[in-house]
Amino acid sequence: MGLKINSVIGDFLTIDDLDLNGKRVFLRADINSSIDPKTGKILNANRIEEATVTIRELKNSVVVVGSHQGRVGKYDYVSLEEHTQYIAEYVGRKTTFVMDVMGKAALDAIRSAEPGDVLVLDNLRFAAEENFEFTLEDAAKTVMVKRLSKVIDACVLDAFPSAHRAHPSIIGFADLVPTVAGRLVVKELKSLTKVMMTSKAPFATVLGGSKISDRLEAMSALINGGKGDKILLTGLIGLVFLRAAGVIERPIGLSDEEKLVNQAKRLLSEYRANIELPEDVAISVDDERKEIPVSEIDDPSKVLDIGTKTINRYVKVIKSAGTVFMSGTPGAFEYKGFERGTHELLYALANSLGTTIVSGGHLTTALEGLKIKDWLDHISTSGGALVMFLAGKSMPMFEALKRSAKTWKGRLERN
Repeated sequence: MGLKINSVIGDFLTIDDLDLNGKRVFLRADINSSIDPKTGKILNANRIEEATVTIRELKNSVVVVGSHQGRVGKYDYVSLEEHTQYIAEYVGRKTTFVMDVMGKAALDAIRSAEPGDVLVLDNLRFAAEENFEFTLEDAAKTVMVKRLSKVIDACVLDAFPSAHRAHPSIIGFADLVPTVAGRLVVKELKSLTKVMMTSKAPFATVLGGSKISDRLEAMSALINGGKGDKILLTGLIGLVFLRAAGVIERPIGLSDEEKLVNQAKRLLSEYRANIELPEDVAISVDDERKEIPVSEIDDPSKVLDIGTKTINRYVKVIKSAGTVFMSGTPGAFEYKGFERGTHELLYALANSLGTTIVSGGHLTTALEGLKIKDWLDHISTSGGALVMFLAGKSMPMFEALKRSAKTWKGRLERN
């Protein structure tokens, strides 16, 4: 495999550095998409369309696309068969869905594919190992990585939204095959670097969505790093903090809830002046929106949005901020009547004179509907990964890319 040293990122190799013509390439994309909870169909294909940028460039390779979708036990934990249909439409060449991840069907399909073919493996999280995090050394020893590494020539990591995950498909190939960054990763890093150069204080961060552990981990880093003057909490993370503050007494129904609540208590004790909590919420009563003070929350599962008083208070903070970062939706915006918090806060960002950054697939979906994408400085389909990046946290995917560059650069130059 030929190598030319021309990487645009000092510590990484990119697809420009390898001659991948005729090679079998595992492309770890992130096409994890918003799913309609009622129909199980894809609501927004933005991430899928973005992933095809690198697929199209690898037109002379066998491209084996791997991605996860949803989490075990959730309504969005579905097959990638529909995703494959979108990929086929966007790339305009032979694209085949493989109903397998690492078994005989997958390995045979990869071996028999011809340059130009695109194969899409099924949801990687259907393989148990992909639901856990590993050290780089242990990830390389997983069954999935060992099997797939024997039928591929290189790995391209283009899953920026999953960069903060130490899953086997993200970090496991680095020592086994040349592993390089794809186009989306390079684009995201360039764009974020440019945006952050113009950012200024005070920094306001709006956190919502359902990925609580990511948010908790990043909050102290944001504050300590000077990027969290005000953190406005919404959605499930808002409920976790309300329970930590003693406002909500009943369990919310989250896995590892007591651990999360204890983490929130510690953050409140250390950073109370930086953290803004909801004062009212919208609940579903006979499928209608009803707003109540947070002190009246009896059943947290009925909370589907922040209330008007909270929206107005948060909008004032957003308008006075020099830089605003928003990740995760404030409520169940896909349900009629409960999109208000998401829409109002996004409109506030769009009308802000400060630097504005929005991240997450669901927020991207909401922005599409509002037609205000061009009013914001940076929009990313990444959610938790972008939070961690802005907080200055170490990212497993980037560590794997650096490791692979050190491992393979000299070896390939000598060949």
